[in-house]
Amino acid sequence: MTTKVISLVSIGAHPTSGRTRRAEQDARAVELGLQLAGDNLQVVHAGDPAEEALRAYLGMGLDHLDVLEQPAGADVLGVLGDYLRDAGAQLVLTGSQAETGEGSGMLPFLLAEKLGWPLIVGLAEVESIENGTAQVLQALPRGQRRRLKVRLPLLATVDNAAPKPRQSAFGPARRGVLAARDVEVVDDALFADAELQPARPRPKRLKVIKAKSGADRMKAATAKASGGGGKVLKDVSPQEGAEAILKLLVEEGVLR
Repeated sequence: MTTKVISLVSIGAHPTSGRTRRAEQDARAVELGLQLAGDNLQVVHAGDPAEEALRAYLGMGLDHLDVLEQPAGADVLGVLGDYLRDAGAQLVLTGSQAETGEGSGMLPFLLAEKLGWPLIVGLAEVESIENGTAQVLQALPRGQRRRLKVRLPLLATVDNAAPKPRQSAFGPARRGVLAARDVEVVDDALFADAELQPARPRPKRLKVIKAKSGADRMKAATAKASGGGGKVLKDVSPQEGAEAILKLLVEEGVLR
C-alpha cells in the first residue's frame, strides 16, 4: 500500500528585497516529499490561489497544487486539519516556521494536537516506511542525528538539515495548475487584534571561549581572569544577587 504523503507550503519572502517567493523550508518539505512519493505527492496551500509565488513550487515538477482558498488573516488551523483527515494523509511535511504572516512556528504543533498525531521537529531524512511505521532521522544540534521509529499518521517539520530543494523550472511552473478549493473561512480574532512590528535584533551573547583541543579548554578554565573587576558573591540576599546579575548584563550589552 502506498503511503499518502502531503506537503504543506506557504508564501516566502526574500530576506533582502522582501519580494514574495517560495519559502525555503517549505521547498525542502516538497523536495523530501518528492523523494518519498514522486508523482503521488500532494502539495497543499491555504491562502490566495492567485498568488504567483506558488508557481515556484509547481516548477519543482508538480502537475498541480491544491489551494484551500482563504483570505488574509483567516485562521487556517481547522481547515487544514479537516482537509488532512479527509484526504487520508499518513505523512505530512512542512517547514518549521513561515517567512511571512505571523511566523510564530506554532501551526505544526497546533495541527498535530488537533489531529492527535505525533510530531517530529527537525526531520532530516525518512529512511523507511513499512507496516505503518516510519524510521526517520531527526536533526540535533552540532550536526548530530537521532534515529526514531514512529507510527503513522505522522506530522513532521523540516529545516535546513533536510535535503536542499531542486531548482524551480520556468516551463513546469507556468504549465502547472493552481487548483482552488472552496472551503470554510474562520476569522482569526487573535491575529486581528494583534499589532505587528519589525523584529528586533537578538540580544548579544556573552563572550564564549572557543578552544579546539582539550589542552586549550583546560587552559581557559584554569586561567586567571584578566579583567580584575570580578566579584565573588557569597551569602548575599536574593535582592543583592539579582542586582549584581543585572549590572553584569548591562555592562556586557545584553540589556540596555
